[in-house]
Amino acid sequence: MRAPLVILACAGLLTGTPGLAAAASGASAAAALFPQASLEPVSFDALPGWAGDDHAKALAVFRKSCTRILARPDLVAPPRPVFTALRGVCSRAGHLPAKPSERQARAFFEKEFRPFRIAALDQPTGFLTGYYEPEVEGARTPSAEFATPLYARPSDLIVEAPPKDGPPANKGQAFRKVDGTLVPYFDRAAIEDGALAGKGLEVAWIRDPADAFFAHIQGSVRVRLPDGEVLRLNYDGHNGQPYTPVGRLLIERGLVPREKMSMDAIRAYIGAHPDEGRELMRQNRSYVFFRVAHELKGDDGAVGAQGLPVTAGRTIAVDKAIHVYGTPFFIDAALPTGPGGAVEPFERLMIAQDTGSAIIGPARADIFFGAGAEAGAIAGRIQNPGDFFVLLPRALDPSRRHVPPPPARPPLPAAVATP
Repeated sequence: MRAPLVILACAGLLTGTPGLAAAASGASAAAALFPQASLEPVSFDALPGWAGDDHAKALAVFRKSCTRILARPDLVAPPRPVFTALRGVCSRAGHLPAKPSERQARAFFEKEFRPFRIAALDQPTGFLTGYYEPEVEGARTPSAEFATPLYARPSDLIVEAPPKDGPPANKGQAFRKVDGTLVPYFDRAAIEDGALAGKGLEVAWIRDPADAFFAHIQGSVRVRLPDGEVLRLNYDGHNGQPYTPVGRLLIERGLVPREKMSMDAIRAYIGAHPDEGRELMRQNRSYVFFRVAHELKGDDGAVGAQGLPVTAGRTIAVDKAIHVYGTPFFIDAALPTGPGGAVEPFERLMIAQDTGSAIIGPARADIFFGAGAEAGAIAGRIQNPGDFFVLLPRALDPSRRHVPPPPARPPLPAAVATP
């Protein structure tokens, strides 16, 4: 839904004692679970800001993820060790009070998980971006004011999963049949030029092509209709074409300095240079299709890849080829989230509930900031390094692939039942 040194762990066992044993443990753990990464075991006390976080809020989000983990099998076969271990944790989470205290929530995470610093083998720190749910004005039918369509998933779209041994950037290809032969699906330019027009696929019409472009990048959008109704549109597939960050193109062309790059800067350039902006957007050949998310309530976030509404400030999108949805991460970073873009500490327990075509790597995440212009302004500024700590279930031995099997699947406790 969204769109950066070879070092092995060498410090801090769970007790905080440095030494070569930690490096060996980190290397073997990474080799077993995360071949693309290094792992370093740390203590909860070593996590900056851990004691001051709102663990009860994080637990509420985690328990929502548990509804999917307990109700569904793993997305791949054989089941991944982290997924299997999380099932046992989720089962025990259901026995907590419906509204646990802050003390109970923190104790739960510290009892059930062990934190590990995780990093890509070629990069010692992770990288963070932000995403949000845009809100725009629009209509169900076209007019002179609302002339830019948002499309539903076409029936002739054929999506192939990426090969297991393919490059990490290959998120799957999409095709259509022409005279019985598979050909790549239409790219952004072809669709904007009318390749899908007149097929009854338009789910809404909005005013600004740039708003449609950013809705594609975010993977969701709220369309406020003339009668006040808000149409919630969510990601329902893509055209399989490569994703190209237009911000990178503006930097490479010398049009926006790297230190001033943001979503607002991209919008400003497109607004001031309509023809060049149209050409710029077409350089990103990727195109997203939407569905009407009837299941969402007014205050729900967009539906993430786990199939649940995401939560502002607690949901992250991760690389689904590496991580399991529902996995807790503690993020330590300095982000421009303050007034006017002031840099503030971001030390928070997050839950992996989403993914995106530009989210690639073991320590790479997109933070969901909410809906509307203010959330968009914050999300658009986030392009920052950060430290990632993955919380692995204690039942899981990271140095081995074996995970003790969880108990037989219990019925969903009322405390974690889907609302």
